[in-house]
Amino acid sequence: MLEKLFAIRQHGSTPLREILAGIVTFMTMSYILFVQPIILSGAGMDLSAVFVATCLASAIATLAMGLLANYPIALAPAMGHNVLFVIIASALAAKSGPEDAWPRVLGAVFIAGCIFIFLSLFRFRARVVEVIPDSLKHAIAVGIGLLITLVGLEYAGIVVDNPATLVLIGDVLSPHVLLVLGGTLLIAVLLIYRVQGAILWGLAATALAGIPLGIVKFQGVFEAPPSIEPTLFKLNVMGALRLDFLSVIFVFLFLDLFDTVGTLIGVSQRGGLMVDGKLPRIGRAFFSDALGTVAGALLGTSTVTSYVESSAGINAGGRTGLANVVTALLFILALFFVPLVRMVGSPYIVEGQLPLYPVIAPALLIVGVFMMNGVRHIPWDDYTEAVPAFFTLIIMPFAFSIAEGIGFGFVTYCILKLVSGQGGKVNWLVYLFAIAFIVLLLVR
Repeated sequence: MLEKLFAIRQHGSTPLREILAGIVTFMTMSYILFVQPIILSGAGMDLSAVFVATCLASAIATLAMGLLANYPIALAPAMGHNVLFVIIASALAAKSGPEDAWPRVLGAVFIAGCIFIFLSLFRFRARVVEVIPDSLKHAIAVGIGLLITLVGLEYAGIVVDNPATLVLIGDVLSPHVLLVLGGTLLIAVLLIYRVQGAILWGLAATALAGIPLGIVKFQGVFEAPPSIEPTLFKLNVMGALRLDFLSVIFVFLFLDLFDTVGTLIGVSQRGGLMVDGKLPRIGRAFFSDALGTVAGALLGTSTVTSYVESSAGINAGGRTGLANVVTALLFILALFFVPLVRMVGSPYIVEGQLPLYPVIAPALLIVGVFMMNGVRHIPWDDYTEAVPAFFTLIIMPFAFSIAEGIGFGFVTYCILKLVSGQGGKVNWLVYLFAIAFIVLLLVR
């Protein structure tokens, strides 16, 4: 049965190798089960319900990828998208109250997922990504990385607010900051020695070290899965369809386009899954990704996408969807470990500061490091490429907005290409995106 479903021998693998690969993939990406509930709880969502939604949505999407596309590429809520989710929800709550803020953002995620499913039936999804300038693609990734880093620094207490300068260095000798710095360096050392699940082990060590310091309180290990009712089907689709929310839908759609295509191609190349430079069954892979996003929005979590950490399982020998089946089952088993999530997710209160999350901060800082890689691919000696890329990556953390960074990048790119006589080289879709951003600025 396994051979009929996954063609394991045809792909040069064995069932045991696939099972081990699935375990490795889960270990390397399971940190999201701890990070996701804590981040989304910042938008007012129930931490335990988000944990359950994250486990279930990840399992559904990962299983779909394994059974439909037969790829060992696991999926879970995307880092960066979750931070964007909270930023949008917080801004909305400040304007109109917190009651309907995160449900409207969930509605936007759901609509974007439905559009993904539609686009997955055609080649348009890949086509959109192909026409976006490479410099802006890399700048977007770097900008998101800088934004995640800023959140990590705030969670750590390394960066604090200041009336005169907006931000200022915190007390770096305080126990919670030293705990974060130690956890970050530990993860870095584990990465240097290529330890599988480096981020997870780093989080675990940081949490354990925080217990005797009084920063973390032990709350148990096992427990029956909590209720998902606080987030289940709580999305507000009609609220997300308002004119002022079109830009939010566009940004979620846009980011997932990049994340999915980039991850699928990158991981597939590493694993030798490409055939003549193309990825077979890419439509099914796109559909699995889109299905995960729709399921996640219904359950109560942010955009679900393919994870680059799947390359760890591929390096361990995974070549078929059987590895994904194993990873999906482990996501289900994780439902019984919610006390650990509460333990690492409890805020640490320091007088005069926002709530701190010292256990999670090292993971965010390391993810920020991962996302800096793209800066080397930006052609800094070509100012028609460098200036838009600079605006893109710098506006995101300074304005605390991924959407604004993308918009500034597209607009400046089009202007500089036109004045330099290279406007004809820019695809019409890029002009369309730039005009759409300007219109949205005028009407909001």
